Amino acid sequence: MSESGPRFYAWCDEAVRVDAYAAALSALVYPGALISVDCGTELRTASMDEAIALIRTHFGRRGAYVGSGTLLPSSERFVLPYQRGPDYRFGSPIVDFGSHCYTEAEERRDPTGPISMSPSDSEDFFRFNLDLAWGRGPRCLEAEAEVTWHVIQVDLEDLLVRLCAPDGSGRVRTGACTNAWQWDAPAVVCATYNADAREIARDLAVSWVHLHDRESVSRIAGMSLEALHARVDAAPHGARVAMKYGSDFADWLSRETVLKALAAPPSLLLEALEASAVPDDAWRAAARRAGEILDLTREIEETGEGPPTWRVYTATSRHIRFLKKHAPFLVRRLPSGGVVLATHPYRSLWPLWADALFLLDLMS
Repeated sequence: MSESGPRFYAWCDEAVRVDAYAAALSALVYPGALISVDCGTELRTASMDEAIALIRTHFGRRGAYVGSGTLLPSSERFVLPYQRGPDYRFGSPIVDFGSHCYTEAEERRDPTGPISMSPSDSEDFFRFNLDLAWGRGPRCLEAEAEVTWHVIQVDLEDLLVRLCAPDGSGRVRTGACTNAWQWDAPAVVCATYNADAREIARDLAVSWVHLHDRESVSRIAGMSLEALHARVDAAPHGARVAMKYGSDFADWLSRETVLKALAAPPSLLLEALEASAVPDDAWRAAARRAGEILDLTREIEETGEGPPTWRVYTATSRHIRFLKKHAPFLVRRLPSGGVVLATHPYRSLWPLWADALFLLDLMS
């Protein structure tokens, strides 16, 4: 995975695409922030109503691009009082982001959406520099890496849900977050969203069709499970695709495994995923120290008092290697009936899927 992201994607039918995009913008844009719109006609405004009205007027001719600012919720807990400046509101930085909403004609020419967004500067999301309170304990690289994950995990889930499910309408059927340059197979990205948890096997079926038939994910992500099943079933018996994750690892996913997963009760798949989302020994070994650092840092944020803090740079090769190998997985069932699978953007969801499929004896 190239470290270019994160990039967030959402899939919905063209008939409701502008409505879905408008709802996402309303949830993402910080109230009062300047909004830059380009949909053939350009506009700079602080009015969400004006921005959405322009998009609705011109969307049929071409898609829309919007640049504005949003809040990363984790920042409220990790910005110390003396760090706050004019770009902070209630302790949270306003982070610039850009988003696109593409017409069906644009998607046919160059599938890159249909709705996508990303922070304008990846460092705004990854928070490579953190001021942490160490207390009396020693420095610990693994604990620093864990703290980084705890910081951005909140933001990753929040941004994905605000893009895909800002209002519970269900317009967006599925979505994802990836650290790569494009929407990759759902089973190897770092996070996925499905509006209906009963369709969690979609992630495997779309991955298969994408890799085996070389179809763009943004063109097939919203297909019905029946149509996806037919595409997988049409492949030759014994066919398989390589599930690459990271630079050194690859497993194989067979046609038969995907068909078994599509036939399995969705509740069993979800339970197996939840059972497989267990931190490994290396992560648990550093968890106590990471928790102490987080608690001390939050205490300073809340009271303005506490032990000294130290600036920590968390993008060294050692931090990244630890996160790629050990960052845990999350399986989050949403009140709306949807589900989010997630891990650190440096990592792939495939190890989670592989463990769950082995647990159910579906790997073949």
